[in-house]
Amino acid sequence: MQEVLSKTANLKAILREQEFFELSLLDQTHELGTRYCVRQAHAEWSEIDGQVMWDQEEVDYFWILHEAERRYAERRQSLAEKGFIYSDMELF
Repeated sequence: MQEVLSKTANLKAILREQEFFELSLLDQTHELGTRYCVRQAHAEWSEIDGQVMWDQEEVDYFWILHEAERRYAERRQSLAEKGFIYSDMELF
């Protein structure tokens, strides 16, 4: 599962005024079994680079899917409290 969260649902909003968070829950094959990864990364426009730049990556690893799902929900709730309530998964 992977989604990009923003503060607006307007697909025509000016990119330079936007800020995003990518939130994902991925499974990874590991020699000890399946490991689950909850990743959060921040992105915003960089005038210097002339493009969206990603930073502030945070990653948590879990061996139990339920724990990873709980962490994903916690991160999503925290972002919603900061105003990031629109998901690219809900726009289409």
